[in-house]
Amino acid sequence: MAGMWQLCKDVKTACQLGVHAHDGAVFRITLPILLTSMAAVATPPPNLVVDGIPAIPDALRKQAEPYLRLGMVRFQGWHPGKREMLITMRGAKQQTAQLHLVNAPGAKPAVLTNSPEPIRGAEFQPVRGRDVLFTRDVGGNEAFQLFRVNPDGEKPVPILLSDGRSRFTSARWSPDGRRIAYMSNQRNGRDYDLYVMDAAKPHSARQLARFKGGGWQVLDWAPNSAILLLREYISINESYLHIVDVASGTVSAMNQRSPRKVSRGAASFGPDITSVFFTDDADGEFQQLCQLNLETGVRRVLTPEAKWDVEEFAVSPKGNIVAYVRNEAGFGRLHLLDLTTGKLDTPKLPAGRVNSLHWRSNGIELGFSQNTPGSPGDVWSLNQVTGKLERWTSAPLHGLDAATFAKPELVNLHSFDGTKVPLFIYLPDEKKFPGPRPAVIWIHGGPESQWRPGFLRQYNFLLNELGIAILAPNVRGSRGYGRKFLLLDNGMARGNAVTDVASVLNHAFRQQRIDGNRVAVMGGSYGGFMALSCMARFNSFLRCGVDVVGISNFVTFLKNTKDYRRDLRRAEYGDERDPKIRKFLEAISPLNQVDDITRPLLIVQGANDPRVPASESAQMKKALQDNGNTVWSLIAKDEGHGFRKQLNREFQFLATALFFKQHLIAPAKPRQ
Repeated sequence: MAGMWQLCKDVKTACQLGVHAHDGAVFRITLPILLTSMAAVATPPPNLVVDGIPAIPDALRKQAEPYLRLGMVRFQGWHPGKREMLITMRGAKQQTAQLHLVNAPGAKPAVLTNSPEPIRGAEFQPVRGRDVLFTRDVGGNEAFQLFRVNPDGEKPVPILLSDGRSRFTSARWSPDGRRIAYMSNQRNGRDYDLYVMDAAKPHSARQLARFKGGGWQVLDWAPNSAILLLREYISINESYLHIVDVASGTVSAMNQRSPRKVSRGAASFGPDITSVFFTDDADGEFQQLCQLNLETGVRRVLTPEAKWDVEEFAVSPKGNIVAYVRNEAGFGRLHLLDLTTGKLDTPKLPAGRVNSLHWRSNGIELGFSQNTPGSPGDVWSLNQVTGKLERWTSAPLHGLDAATFAKPELVNLHSFDGTKVPLFIYLPDEKKFPGPRPAVIWIHGGPESQWRPGFLRQYNFLLNELGIAILAPNVRGSRGYGRKFLLLDNGMARGNAVTDVASVLNHAFRQQRIDGNRVAVMGGSYGGFMALSCMARFNSFLRCGVDVVGISNFVTFLKNTKDYRRDLRRAEYGDERDPKIRKFLEAISPLNQVDDITRPLLIVQGANDPRVPASESAQMKKALQDNGNTVWSLIAKDEGHGFRKQLNREFQFLATALFFKQHLIAPAKPRQ
């Protein structure tokens, strides 16, 4: 009804005006034509609240349809006994990513779960694989619940293991397959505690240890199922590893606290209980792969030679091979290190991203997910003995030609103070779209995330069909470029990250293939804050902007974000309870710069967002509308921090494409 009411309002307005504008052309239109065209629009899903967005032509939906259907596959793990994979993907008749089983390379995935809510993570029971443990939430609220499901049943029915209300995270099977360890904030909604339960008896759950804060995570069980490995996350540059005795609940710190803060990333036990493998930046700027002997306390650095972060690793069941991925200027490169001989192999894979590393129990095959700018994410296996690569899944392209997907060019710009700002540039096909093209500056979230050159999914439509270039910078504060770069935007230096975007605008003005008079900005979460800030700071240089679940005021954001997140975010943005910090946060908040924004804005928000509450978007929308600005807004009543349900995602993208068609693509007069 909301969508039809919006359509009726648009039709009434058009009838009163007697004109219809499309791509800059204005012509007279009559009532019969309008009535005929009423059916030829894309209808928003029932849980979307649409405001200010014109009726989306069905022709646009049909043109974008192949791009909207593009999906990705993620590897979750191997069956412990069979050569069979557990994956998450969105099936042809599914709205969200669900669990599937693949029993051979190229075999049709068998559906294991079919829920309107997306599956977030899953793991086979490690002995017989008789159960799969997984998590999912409701409506994007991130109050994740634990479920188990028998993959061998004719009609598998998931069984709820948790309370249905609190937040349950980082659940891990014990190696003997009898117990599950996990963290939960069920005690007070704020602090995470460690629990262990008998997988067959959910009511057997017992609290093993209490902790303060929301940064605790279960990483691994020791092979004897008697010890747990936990990580305590304080901030992006400070975290600690802890050992927990499961019988007694005794917690022992694995790392000593030192004046120089150290960040520990991934960690796991070796094939026995004498060593732990982990990444840290204790020796310099980048995360390196290390091994700690728990008996002697000797720490051994396994990857001292390279400049880039080790971002993920997996130790083979025998402990002789470590597979790891280095983040090399945003590209993920897979390496295999033989711990016995020191030999390092680097399989030849297309340039892109590699993640979700899991060894099969035989220690010979490594499974992983991979996606590139030219292909959707798929699942592969590598035989480390023969070097044979096998593709297990083939995400469909729905008639699109992979060769037409743009591959980015990486350039390094220099900001106002000489800081290097990496920029990925995606350009439309010059034969199809000659001359200078409009561009979107797309800023990642986090803020400690990083733009990675993976598959753009539906956003390839902007390049291939609308001729819009994409400029994706990694401003200061992005991960992947070393510890110093990561900390450059902290505290009172936050505004310098916004200033970095000036170097991207300057670059756009200098490029023959980019029209510097037609530039937009877009971002989600912290990237939404960046987009809003750029709209205020560079208003006269931008045509429009898109804000997806963005922070509009840091003080109200810190007040209203979920309790378990607040202190973690204060470590990054500053403590608003300090008057000096509060004053600074208010000064840099886009809500307090709203008078500087005159360009059109599209706001996208999930009503159940626990990270950036919907109030952040609501107050920005109201302030802009009170000033008479053009604002399109899209609120999903069944989503949280970003849209995950297919129909919602489709309408969001169509609204974004229409927004750019109306406010970006139309030629602009050059600045004097």
